[in-house]
Amino acid sequence: MKEGTMELLENVSNDIRKQLGKLDIILKNVDINKVATKTNSQNRTIRQIVGHLCDSASNNAHRIIHLQYQKSPLIFPDYANLGVNDIWIKIQNYNNYEWDDLIHLLKYTTMHVAHVIQNVDRSKLQHQWISALNEHITLEEMIVDYPRHFKLHYDEIVDLIAQ
Repeated sequence: MKEGTMELLENVSNDIRKQLGKLDIILKNVDINKVATKTNSQNRTIRQIVGHLCDSASNNAHRIIHLQYQKSPLIFPDYANLGVNDIWIKIQNYNNYEWDDLIHLLKYTTMHVAHVIQNVDRSKLQHQWISALNEHITLEEMIVDYPRHFKLHYDEIVDLIAQ
């Protein structure tokens, strides 16, 4: 993100909002009987995938904020690796979450991440965190990857609905 950093961060934020807008319409119109029964290759239902996206938004907002004021590199508690995100899904019982509330939670946590990304201190983009797999990931890399991760699960949801 050396050139056009401000524009790229704005583009990432806008991409997230655009994907979210499309997904929001899809989720509001899906057959309610499919959201807790159709499963992906990880045996997650649509409700659980949506819950995972909420968890991802929450965890990433925290990472983005911490990486701007803490000493780099940081080590965060594991969330994305070694099956920990499945534990989060189970503990929060997303399959029994009120559907409209879950859609709203996804909308507002994801909008918050887009807002946080758009307001990142550009001088902190090379700050790093160390994943549970001992990977060094910069704030910049994490931000750029967020829309890809969201789209992966967006596509899973669309595929499950189409079945």
